[in-house]
Amino acid sequence: MKINFLLNKKPVTIDVDPMKRLLDVLREDFQLLGTKESCGEGECGACTVLLDGKPVTSCLVNVIQAEGKEVLTSEGIAEEPLGKLLIDCFDETNAVQCGFCFPGFLVSSYYYLISNGELNLEKIKKALSGNICRCTGYQKIFESVLLACERK
Repeated sequence: MKINFLLNKKPVTIDVDPMKRLLDVLREDFQLLGTKESCGEGECGACTVLLDGKPVTSCLVNVIQAEGKEVLTSEGIAEEPLGKLLIDCFDETNAVQCGFCFPGFLVSSYYYLISNGELNLEKIKKALSGNICRCTGYQKIFESVLLACERK
């Protein structure tokens, strides 16, 4: 089945099983490897993307659900000025160690900044609560988002 959607602001058409997970389409068909699979159950946040401007765990979304919509991945966010600011802030605060969780945190942080962006630690913690980091803990990640809020 042909499925049409915007992927990182570019129109795409793919002929694929409509029940294939969006995560797999992004990684296998479009070679967008920033979107990671970790738990495969929507619990860890490593596969978070924006679907029509809202964060979703792409391991739980069938690609047919993207029909006619916009998908924004960590790669697309990295091209946005606000995304570049976030990346700089994560780098400056040494917020990530292995980097596996970073794309999901980037997407969730970007969503926080575009939808709220309030300089409020408790709200940032809540906004990022769907993402798991197994290496560094969360304090530096929260600091990076606070820094981005200040500089936004």
